[in-house]
Amino acid sequence: MLALSWVHTAQAIKFTIAGQEASDARPFCISHHVEADTQVVVKVKVGNGPHQKVSVEVTDDSVHMGQFWKKDNLSEELQRGAFLNKLAGNVVACFTNVLASGYKPDPKYTRVVDVDFEIGSETIDYLKLAEKEKLKPMELELRKLEDLVKDVIEDMEHLQRREEKMRNTNESTNARVQWFSTMTMVVLIALGAWQIVYLKQFFRKKRLID
Repeated sequence: MLALSWVHTAQAIKFTIAGQEASDARPFCISHHVEADTQVVVKVKVGNGPHQKVSVEVTDDSVHMGQFWKKDNLSEELQRGAFLNKLAGNVVACFTNVLASGYKPDPKYTRVVDVDFEIGSETIDYLKLAEKEKLKPMELELRKLEDLVKDVIEDMEHLQRREEKMRNTNESTNARVQWFSTMTMVVLIALGAWQIVYLKQFFRKKRLID
């Protein structure tokens, strides 16, 4: 069984993953949409659990399934994977919890996993940036605000593109429905006219009408 709970931010997730035999192990995946050319950091911390090995693989959802980060046998220490997402799409993190040889699935064999996606400006170490560029406290806060605004604008643009895509899909569907309705009416009218002509000819042959 898997138990999920959202914590702190929309990018942070905490869940429990049950131990499975290696032959039957099924990954549990979570995803987050990331824009093109965006820096991403995935932080993972796994709780204590004997006789279990938790692994993670981070990929994209493209047809090529590009692999960004893979880590086997995650420990209780915080693990960090950083990469640059070059194409807009979903970044997918898949976890598996495999039991040691000779152990069978049991409710007592579970491990708690904390996952945090840091995207865009969230990945910036502002303390190092301040030292490197010799920024004053006020200048550093303004830089943080500037980066935050950029992220908000990118999110709004993404939502706008999704809205346009959905609107185009709706308009295309409506046009097809209208075309289908028109063709249905034409077919019904033609069928009705044919039935009238056929019945007239039938009744004339039977001499029921002039």
